[in-house]
Order: sequence, then structure tokens, then C-alpha cells
Amino acid sequence: MTLHGLQSDSGALDTASVEEIISAAASEWLPSPGRVLLVIPDGTRTCPMDALFPLLYRHIAPRSSVFNVLVALGTHPPMPQDMILQRVGISPQQRARLYPKASFHNHSWKDPAALARVGRLKAAEIKRITDGMFEMDVEVTVNRMVLEHDLVILCGPVFPHEVVGFSGGNKYLFPGIAGGQIIDFFHWLGAVITNLAVIGRKHTPVRKVVDMAASLVPAARRAFCMVVRDGGLAGFFAGEPEEAWSEAADLSSRIHIVCMPRSYHTVLSCAPSMYDDLWTGGKCMYKLEPVVADGGTLIIYAPHITEVSVTHGAHLLRIGYHVRDFFLKQWNEYKDFPWGVLAHSTHVKGAGTWENGVETPRINVVLATGIPEHVCRRINLGYMDVSRLRISDYEGRENEGVLCVRKAGEILYRPAASAGGRSADK
Repeated sequence: MTLHGLQSDSGALDTASVEEIISAAASEWLPSPGRVLLVIPDGTRTCPMDALFPLLYRHIAPRSSVFNVLVALGTHPPMPQDMILQRVGISPQQRARLYPKASFHNHSWKDPAALARVGRLKAAEIKRITDGMFEMDVEVTVNRMVLEHDLVILCGPVFPHEVVGFSGGNKYLFPGIAGGQIIDFFHWLGAVITNLAVIGRKHTPVRKVVDMAASLVPAARRAFCMVVRDGGLAGFFAGEPEEAWSEAADLSSRIHIVCMPRSYHTVLSCAPSMYDDLWTGGKCMYKLEPVVADGGTLIIYAPHITEVSVTHGAHLLRIGYHVRDFFLKQWNEYKDFPWGVLAHSTHVKGAGTWENGVETPRINVVLATGIPEHVCRRINLGYMDVSRLRISDYEGRENEGVLCVRKAGEILYRPAASAGGRSADK
């Protein structure tokens, strides 16, 4: 299988070059008409899907007998049809006239009728992959649409990621269109290893779990993996998911990781509007946790966020946000909660200790959002009155130990001593 791809460490790829890659890949992947399932990201990932979709359809749909598009929601809420069409850059009128083969679908992770079992990761394999941290069977379920297609094409961006190291590739299957058990398992595995030890690392136990689960999918798998910079494409790779992702992750490590000259006692992390609850807005913590000094404060600034989690809010209101060892050292009390929820909780709270009934987080996480103060206190996070916060008060003060990031959530900030990445002035 040929790996098609282009990259640029500066500037953006032109449309003609990207289309040439898509055309070459389509010719190789579909020598005869087949049933195609295109898996795309939801609105919480930055990528020019609106510019890419017409190109994908132009070259893939004529070679397909069926052309379905499935939104990789994971456990996120479903997207209305008009939002899906907006995501792929077409109007309802254009859909009927120019894209007649295309049918658009949301993944439904909790609906048993929407899922199919494709196998099991055995305890011995899990023990080997996790270096003995876990030893248990894990059932692997995925959206049953993959069983109804000959070719599954995974299409999405690659960024540093708190659970798996770098996003993209087979992650659009797991958790993108997966069932609950496999989602919960590998998110908790990532949380036990911790964000600081995983994020921005290419080879992680979690990635091994994701790739092993993907190998159980019976349909042929291919991927378009992209690296996004300033809204354009710095890299675009087509091929086997593992190979295309590997190239994209290498490029992402150079573009999306910024090495800072110092740590900061105060960080203002501004959430873009694509994060509409704390479940997704938590990324503004994960990407900046490494540069917050011990005892420092990270403020998530998001006036538009009014909910903890659309999907998992009830669980989070019960358990709150805590460091990892809070759960591990009281495991019998918390083991029956969804492990993915526990993982999110400890990722947002960050590193810390739980000793003799006392929780000591390494840093203080404060919400300057539309979430009321009493809810912040209930879930064990700090509160700041968002109406009194001025972003300008935090800007231009790096030498004082104050950092402001205007669009947080995708670029990883690390201390300069960390390997990889680019310096802050580039």
C-alpha cells in the first residue's frame, strides 16, 4: 500500500496538491466500486473539512456503490443535520443536486442497536501492552455501519492528545465510533499514566490499545491524516491508518508543541467557541498543564460554557474533579462509575496527591465560565467571576510569570527542557 503525502514546515499546502493526493489514493483504494464509509470529526476539532469534503466526494463517490458519512462523536452529543452539512461545507440544496450519493449519520455510542461486537482484547494482551498496569478482557464494539461497508476511510486532524499522545488515525474508530467499554478502558488507562506523561508522546500504551482494537475491524481501513496550521493544511497524508498517522504525528510534534522558556505561576487559557461544555473545554487545561509552576493557577476562560457536560454531567456532579490517586486509593468506592468520566475528572484536576484523606493538587484549576459558583465549588474546582475578568490584564506579562493563550486547546505548551517542539518565538 502506497503512502501518499505532502508536508510543509512553513506555509500551507495548495488545493491542487491536496486534490492530487486524494485522487491517487482513491484510484488505489477503490479499483472497483465498493461500499465506502467516510468517518469525519465533529465540530470540536479544527480542520478544513468544508474545503476537503467536495474534493473527497469528487474522487471517491464515483468509485463507490454506497457513500456514507459518519460523524465520529465518541460520547459527544449528536450534530443536527444542518450542522453536519455546515461542517462539510455544503448547503441542503447543494446536497441534493451535487452530492446525491452522500448520506450523513451520527454515531450513537450508547445505543446497542447501533453497535456491533468485533472481538475482544484478551487479558494477557492488555497486561503486555500496559506493562502490567491492567490485566482484564476488554470487549470491543464499534458502530455496526463498519460491517456494512467494504472500505472505511478515517479523515481528520492530528494534534497532541492527553489520553493517547497524539490524536487521529485509528482514534477515529476508537473512541470516535466505538462502544462504551473500550472507550472507558483506554481513557482510564491514559489517566492512570497521567496527562503529563502521555500528551505529545508518539508511542504510548494507549495508542497500542487503540491500534490493536482497530485491527479487529473486518472492513479495509484507510486514512487521510492532516496537520492543521492557521486554518490551512501543513501536512496531508493518505494510506494505511498507522502509517499516515505516524507521518502526521511527526509533523504535529514540530508544529503543535511550543517550548516555553520558563514556567508560569498564572496561566489564562481561553477556550474557543467550539468547546461548548467543560467536557470538551478541559482541553484548555491539558495543553497548558506542563507549563504551570507548582502551586500555580490555571484559569479556563470561557464565558460561553454553561454546562459541565451535556452527556456526563450527572456523574460529574456526583464525583467532582479530583487527582488520580483520590480515585485509585478509594477504588472500591469509585470503580463502578464510568471509567471515562473518572479519566476526564482527573485530567482536568491535574497531577497531585491523596494522602491520609487530604487531596493536594499540584496546581489550582479555576473556572471563569458561565458555570455558577456553587456548581464550581460542588465539583471541587475554583471559581472566578467571568464578568470581572479582562483578558488584557494577563497579556504581555510573561516575564512576570503570567501567560495568556488566546486560543487554547490544541497547541501543547511545554517547558523548554522537554524534548521536541518549537521555541515560543517561532
